[in-house]
Amino acid sequence: MSLLTQAGISSLQLCFYGAGSMAEAIVRGLINEKLVEPGRISMLNKQNRDRLAELHDRYGVQTVVQGSSNEAYLREADIIFLAMKPKDAAAALSSIKPYLSPKQLIVSVIAGLSINSIERLLGREAAIVRTMPNTSSTIGLGATGISYSESVTPQQRLLTEAIMGSVGINAVVDESLQEAVTGVSGSGPAYVYYFMEAMLEAASQLGLTRESAKELVVQTVLGAAEMVRTTGEEPAELRRKVTSPNGTTQAALEVMDEGLFAETVVKAARRSAERAGELGEAIERSINE
Repeated sequence: MSLLTQAGISSLQLCFYGAGSMAEAIVRGLINEKLVEPGRISMLNKQNRDRLAELHDRYGVQTVVQGSSNEAYLREADIIFLAMKPKDAAAALSSIKPYLSPKQLIVSVIAGLSINSIERLLGREAAIVRTMPNTSSTIGLGATGISYSESVTPQQRLLTEAIMGSVGINAVVDESLQEAVTGVSGSGPAYVYYFMEAMLEAASQLGLTRESAKELVVQTVLGAAEMVRTTGEEPAELRRKVTSPNGTTQAALEVMDEGLFAETVVKAARRSAERAGELGEAIERSINE
């Protein structure tokens, strides 16, 4: 990131409409990377003042608990993050519409919410960024798909990628591929956790203690991912290197093939992507009602 971009972010006011785990992850990344002072970040939600007080105490961000109003935070913001639940998106955007201006950049982290839907709810074209982060953003190892509306300027693109880069890596994709990003990386951590759960159950059945099993499984998954990252080799090639003919690994993989392991993962990712589309369609219907 250039010094100019970093300086540009540090002078801005950021407002998060929604104070859940994803909003917190991005805020933590911004503060940890020293891109923005906590006092320049505001976080809003509908009614949970205890959560807002907790976020202020933890990070030093501004909330209504400190005396200002949601309306003032929204009006003063240079960048507004939409981080509410998908089911609340249409109503929330309609309610905050009077406080937004064309000069503001809007960054959505809402699954299924299209740029077109946001513009329809605002009643105008706008500088909108649609993103799909995942929960690994919480520890700075997230993977985020980013798509831009035509109104987003080159400088706003740099700012967005620097902000999302504070919680992991970015991939700029055509908006039509955002559902695919959801199916692969958005929901992806859960697939890995599910696999780890099964590995832990196997370890238990084989007689290992829970403590030993967890250490072995976590390190195995971590090491495998790091091997792909550091060697640059394809997962299929690394798998072949581990799999000796008629050996233990081959025996295990044959059982997985019998259970259609690969096909099931593909079907699962496709279903996640489809569900993201369904959520978007539900938002579209709520707009038309």
